[in-house]
Amino acid sequence: MLVQPYNLMAHSFLLFLLFSDIISTNIHACKQTERSSLISFGSTLSSPPLNWTSIDCCRWKGITCNQDGWVTHLLLPFKGIKGGISPSLGNLTHLTHLNLSHNSLYGSLETQFFLSLNRLEFLDLSYNLLSGELPFSLLSSSIRTVDLSSNHFHGSIPSFIFQRASNLTSFNVSNNTFTGYVPSSICLHSSPFVRLLDFSSNEFSGNLALGLGECSKLEVFRAGHNNLSGLLPEDIYNATKLEEIAVPLNSLRGAISEKIVNLTNLAILDLYINELSSELPFNLGKLSKLKFVNLDFNNLEGALPPSLMNCTNLIELHLGFNNLEGDISMLDFYRLSQLTKLDLRVNSFTGTLPTSLYSCRSLKAIGLTRNHLEGQIQAEILSLKSLSFLSLGYNRFTNLTGAMKILMSSESLHTLLLTGSFVGEGMPSDDDMVGFDGFQNLWMLSLAYCDLTGQIPVWLSKLKNLELLSLNFNQITGRIPSWLGTLPRLFYINLSYNRISGEFPKQLCRLPSLVYGPVASQVDQYEFELPLFKITGKRQTYPPRRLSYFPGLIDLSHNNIYGDIPTEISQLQLLRELYLNSNNFAGVIPDQISDLKDLEVLNLSMNHLSGKIPSSLVSLNFLKRFDVSYNNLQGPIPTSTQIQSFNTSSFAGNPKLCGAPLPNKCGPNKGIDEDNKNNKDSDNWLHQLPWFYIFAALGFIVGFWGVCGSLVINKTWRYTYFQFIDTMNRRLRG
Repeated sequence: MLVQPYNLMAHSFLLFLLFSDIISTNIHACKQTERSSLISFGSTLSSPPLNWTSIDCCRWKGITCNQDGWVTHLLLPFKGIKGGISPSLGNLTHLTHLNLSHNSLYGSLETQFFLSLNRLEFLDLSYNLLSGELPFSLLSSSIRTVDLSSNHFHGSIPSFIFQRASNLTSFNVSNNTFTGYVPSSICLHSSPFVRLLDFSSNEFSGNLALGLGECSKLEVFRAGHNNLSGLLPEDIYNATKLEEIAVPLNSLRGAISEKIVNLTNLAILDLYINELSSELPFNLGKLSKLKFVNLDFNNLEGALPPSLMNCTNLIELHLGFNNLEGDISMLDFYRLSQLTKLDLRVNSFTGTLPTSLYSCRSLKAIGLTRNHLEGQIQAEILSLKSLSFLSLGYNRFTNLTGAMKILMSSESLHTLLLTGSFVGEGMPSDDDMVGFDGFQNLWMLSLAYCDLTGQIPVWLSKLKNLELLSLNFNQITGRIPSWLGTLPRLFYINLSYNRISGEFPKQLCRLPSLVYGPVASQVDQYEFELPLFKITGKRQTYPPRRLSYFPGLIDLSHNNIYGDIPTEISQLQLLRELYLNSNNFAGVIPDQISDLKDLEVLNLSMNHLSGKIPSSLVSLNFLKRFDVSYNNLQGPIPTSTQIQSFNTSSFAGNPKLCGAPLPNKCGPNKGIDEDNKNNKDSDNWLHQLPWFYIFAALGFIVGFWGVCGSLVINKTWRYTYFQFIDTMNRRLRG
């Protein structure tokens, strides 16, 4: 009997737990109005289904509710959803977090939509297709983070839209098409807590106005790739919490103020491609937290401040393409133990390679091209075990053979650019490189513009990972070695402007990377540690850094190569650029060239080629440059949109060519079959001969010698003939 009260209490407790769970479930169940708004939003999307089917919307994927059943989080990034942002979302008045980034949403943002969402703290609509101007109601007093980057928004960003955003900490509108001034006064009357401002990759113009100095919490300021001009605002150096200033690809001018030393937290200073001038701040080294400095492509001058060597946290230092000078061998690199990239290309530095640089054991890239450095490469460079990229071109270094003997032992070296250095020396010969077994990981080698003498050495055949070889603008003689066609990864060969002779080796038509494609490996993903610039104007952009940026290319132009163009060239299916101009090639243009479907450049000018331009070349749909000028070609130029789009200069120097784009048109038979025309002219000449007199003369000769010749030769015939004449004479008298 005593057990029953306990059983009753247990049942009561279980009922209580069940009832509590029901109450709890009802408390967290979403409001019907919220569910309807979400359903309405989902119905406007043409996208993969969101699977919002259950009764309780609080349990839907991407949805979070508070204890009262109000939707607070709508998080649907990377869902592939397409369509507009439904106004029904404005009914989610308790929404604090909205993330619809990395989708395909389009349309504009409505003012009324954000007036309703006055509790919104986090807004991320980045990487969509949204457009239009920003609504003035975008920023409420609750908003903290706004990311509208990578869309199609346009118009200006007036300062007054920030008036209510007193809690704003992050504002990112990069990669749109906004215009007007950058709203620098964002912190003057509002948003005092902002930490990140990103206005990069837009069309902002004009000066950066004062006001950024009022952003006492500002850590990151980005406004690169715009049309900004003028000076860096002086008060930016008052924002002492700044860790990053990135305003590259603009037209900022003037000097970097000495006040920059106030920014003791600065880690990133990125101002490349501007018009900054004067010397670097003398006390720049006080910025002990600096990790990344990029001031490439400016007008900076003077010597590097010695204090720069106090920036012991430096990881990358880019000061290339300026007017800097001084003896860099006097700089003390010993303390920069974390330095991985040093780019001082295209300046006026003097001296030798500083020995202290070899103590920077983390170095992956050294760029010193186009300075006034001299001396020899020292064996100590091999202490840089991670060195991948070495660019020392256009200096006054000597002893190329010694340098190659040293550098071949660098197992990490992928890119070696010695272009324009070691001028007038000899190509390291096979005798010089006895026992060669190096450069096993070298992918790119340039010894161009060195005026080197000698022949292409056999030791190059051991570079089994070589992909790009540039030996142009030298004095190389001899033939193109057949083994060049056996290098398994080679797809870019430039031997132009040399004194190479002989024929085009057929083995070169079997280059594996141009016949079968590149071998899949880590090489395919390799990025140059420093960009390889093409200097074509003031404003430069970084080209793609991958090896794939370079096309499949064979350039043998400006040599003394003779013979026919081999028909086997059709095997190079991945060839994109072929330069055989300014040689002594003869014969016809092989029809098989039309098999090179990826060909973009074909230059056969200034040779001794004859015959017609193959009509099959019209199938080369990707041809961008074409030149067969100054040969002995004849006949009509093949008709196609591609061929006729080239200038007349591409066909000049071939007087027997006719048809568009040349002014001389082809006649009915002209050019169609020049040989037939010549045959017809020959027939007409024969018809005009005086055949009557010719046959008369022949008859006289035959008759005369037929009679008289017999009398002369045969005595009996002669006696009988004269006896007959005498008898006839007596009878006539008688």
